[in-house]
Amino acid sequence: MRRRHSLLRAEEDSDPMSVVGNLFDVAMVFAVALMVALVSRYNMTEMFSQEDFTMVKNPGKENMEIITKEGEKINRYTPSEDKDPSQANKGRRVGIAYELDNGDIIYVPE
Repeated sequence: MRRRHSLLRAEEDSDPMSVVGNLFDVAMVFAVALMVALVSRYNMTEMFSQEDFTMVKNPGKENMEIITKEGEKINRYTPSEDKDPSQANKGRRVGIAYELDNGDIIYVPE
């Protein structure tokens, strides 16, 4: 009888909240793994570097975005948001750009 009583007491000493702590740890590991997978999938590793960069998403389309990073500041520009329908297709030609065989681009103003 005494032995049975001591076994019940040993089970009562375990903390039922320890399971919740383990679930929190698993959720945090899953969240970090998901963030790393998304960053590597969309090639956004430049966001974490110290270098300044400019990235164009969907070039030449209606939903084009220009993302620039200067130091710690990240700027996002969407040309379609700034477009005024009354001024559509207005502008003037300011020059010609040529791309050389080695990849350099030369701008010649008119």
